[in-house]
Parts: sequence; structure tokens; C-alpha cells
Amino acid sequence: MSHASPPTAPDPGRSVPAPPAPLWDEPESLDVSSAPVPEYGTGSLADLLPTLAAGMEVPGTTAAMTELTAADRNCVFLIDGLGWQQLKEHPDEAPFMTSLLASSRGGTGRPITAGYPATTATSLTSVGTGLPPGAHGLPGYTVRNPETDELMNQLRWTPWTAPRAWQPYPTVFQLAAEAGVHTAQVSSPAFETTPLTQIALSGGTFHGRLSGEERMDLAAEQLAAGDRSLVYTYYSEVDGKGHRFGIDSDAWRGQLMYVDRLVQRLAEQLPPRTALYVTADHGMIDIPFDEQHRIDFDEDWELRAGVALLGGEGRARHVYAVPGAEADVLTCWREVLGEQFWVASRDEAIAAGWFGPTVDERVYARIGDVVAAARDDVLIIASEREPKESAMVGNHGSMTPVEQLIPLLEVRT
Repeated sequence: MSHASPPTAPDPGRSVPAPPAPLWDEPESLDVSSAPVPEYGTGSLADLLPTLAAGMEVPGTTAAMTELTAADRNCVFLIDGLGWQQLKEHPDEAPFMTSLLASSRGGTGRPITAGYPATTATSLTSVGTGLPPGAHGLPGYTVRNPETDELMNQLRWTPWTAPRAWQPYPTVFQLAAEAGVHTAQVSSPAFETTPLTQIALSGGTFHGRLSGEERMDLAAEQLAAGDRSLVYTYYSEVDGKGHRFGIDSDAWRGQLMYVDRLVQRLAEQLPPRTALYVTADHGMIDIPFDEQHRIDFDEDWELRAGVALLGGEGRARHVYAVPGAEADVLTCWREVLGEQFWVASRDEAIAAGWFGPTVDERVYARIGDVVAAARDDVLIIASEREPKESAMVGNHGSMTPVEQLIPLLEVRT
């Protein structure tokens, strides 16, 4: 494993052996093994901070991304929702970042992968802990809490769940701070005390700033504040405009133009011996508003049959069956969706490595009895129980290149 490991793991990992040959006779269904699994351990978002920290000689961290060169000062600027494909398709709106495409992934000119599912709560926790979802335990937008049998929204943290019980591993920021590295997060003040920040991004000092320009200026100052520095900064509105208006909108393109200027502003202020990495938590895809592309779970009796809870999000669903109905639900979802979604049982998804090399025991039952990841331009919405999410234009979550591939642009001084 390439991630930072705590002195003692809170629970053992679960590795599920490869399942036997499937028993169903549905040759048109997508083979679970054909899903493009993220590059855990060599080129995923979870591998970034451990690699940077290892280059600063932080104990307990390993440099898994061998393409990256060590630096005394490291800054990660995460732009929420800016996928590799979207960036490459908009050179006029993002001229500065476009000029850095050849620098991506240590000068290979290649993207990295977000991790599954490609969604914010999961990805930010992968960034901060250096762990894949099967270890850190945030394997979806909403997942079942096995202790209460309720859906837990891991972005908004509702209903309330004890943060450190839910995600007990230390963050890379904490390990770095303990090793004497000057460590800081620069983000919106609204995120300072959230449970997600606590379990994913804590360690060192949090600095809240409202404007993007203020964040860039302060991030540069924090980098210069130590001989060894690790600084994280974040911008959310590329994702926000994409969800609301789509990535084919003037509003989204305007945000891309703005954040491109922010990246340049930060790059021009970097102190000596610094490496700046510009990355994202996922890409995005616009889904048309029609019945062909938006399958409504709340109006589909076949998909609802035997289902106790519907978790995840439109392109990355966790399906929790009524006890005893797991096999029937899996068969039905495969028959209805198998040509458009990779539909797997929990054990099949784990064995295929969707959530990382292993899944911790405490995380196992958070994953759906059935896991459905979209291949085609389609969503499983829930118009009654998820009205806001069902109305979004831009979506993400699955393992397709447009959602999964993200940049890792580099500027060095």
C-alpha cells in the first residue's frame, strides 16, 4: 500500500476472493471486470499527499507516485469538479492551465485517477488521509450506517455520526505536522469546523478566506513560512456551476476562466524550492432531461422491488436490499440496467478492486448489497426522495474517463 498508515489499524482489512463464474444468463450485461478500476497505489488521488510527504521525510509515508520529484515546499490546489477531459476541451477558457498539461503527473503529460466513486466526500478524504475509500470508509455520497440502518450523507454529515468513529485514521497533514513540517489549509471559512474537514483535512492550521484571490495570496505566504511546508487550498464553484447549469454553459466556462487566473496568480507567487500541484476530485458529465437518460427509481417498480435503501448518487448507486432479497435485487438490476451500468454484488465490487486493494471490516457493510456504476450517459435519479440531486444538469460518480480522470498539473520553483 502506498498510503500513510497509523501505528495500529482500528480493524483488519477484508480481502474478498474472486467470485465464481456468474450464474445468470445475461450475455448482454456488462462484465464487472471490464470496469476501468482507478490506479490505486500508483496513480490515484490517494497516492498524492503520501508521495509529497515522503519527499519531505515524513515518517509513515511512502512515495507511490514515482513520477513526482521531491520538494521542500509542496502546495496542492484542488479545483472541485475540473476533470482532465473538460480541461483539455477548453483551452481558450483556461490558457494557463492548458500550458501546463505537459507537466501533468510529473511531466508524463498523463492524468491521474480520482478513485471510486468519483465524488467529493470520497475524494477529499482520499486526498487528506492518503487512503483509498475501502480503508478510509467514505465509499459514496450517501451510504448505510450499519449501526442504525439509516442513510448517512457523508458530504453534509447527516444524520450526525461521531466523526472519528466513522474515519479513525490520521490525515497526512497530521503526520506532517507531527514531523515538524509547516502545514496549513486555506479554504472557505464555512469549511473550518465541518466533520468532513475534521476527518479528512485536519492537521496544522486552517485559514479561512472568502475570495479566491485571498486564498492564493495566503497559500503563497504559508508556503514561505517554513523550510518544509505542506499547504492545501481549494475552490468549489467550478463544480457548483457544473451541477446547476452543466459544463456546456456560459456560467461554467466563466468559472473555468476565473480559476485559471487563480492558478496563475498562485504560480507567480511561489517561494523558492516549491512544487505546486493543481488537481481535482472528479470530472463531470451533462445528462439530458429525458426518460431515456434519467431512469427514475421512485417510478420504477422493478428497480424498487426488494430494496430497503437507495444510496450513492445517480451514476454510482449503493443499493441495500431487504434481508433475504439480495440475490433477487442483483438479478433484477442486472436485467434492467446491465447494458448501461456495471452492476456488481458487494463482494464482486470489492474483489474487482473498485474501492481499493482491501476494504476494512468496519466499512464492509457500508457498501451496497448491489453496486451500480454507470458506463453510458445515464442516471438513476430518485425524483421524490432526492429532488435536488435529481434536478442537476452536471453529474459524476462513476469510473468513465470523463468522471475518473483528473489533472495533476505541476509548477516548480
